[in-house]
Amino acid sequence: MNVSDKKIIIFDDDEDILSICSYILEEQGWDVHTFTDCNNIVEKVRSVNPAVILMDNWIPDAGGIVATQTLKKTEDLKDIPVIYFSANSDIQLLAEHAGAETYLAKPFDLDALEQIINTVLVKE
Repeated sequence: MNVSDKKIIIFDDDEDILSICSYILEEQGWDVHTFTDCNNIVEKVRSVNPAVILMDNWIPDAGGIVATQTLKKTEDLKDIPVIYFSANSDIQLLAEHAGAETYLAKPFDLDALEQIINTVLVKE
């Protein structure tokens, strides 16, 4: 992967999580784009064309499941890996229902965040 491909989108309405994740990922050379809602998600994702997406379960308005399913039904976006993240105890089921590639339970440590991003990128 070359540097120009290192774009990531984080969808989360928690500003603290956005700022922490952005800081950590930018330190690793990622070009981080954040959104606090998933309205017009197809347009948002197309405008960035990321290598990977982090999706919160409770993102306004439609929620992470609908947002992820929308991406997975969109031909030019369906192959972008989605990492579903949530504090919900049923996160594995939620991620599967959404069609996400994998999931990360909140609260997570930053090593786990790095590992899971690397995991989905290696599959390409």
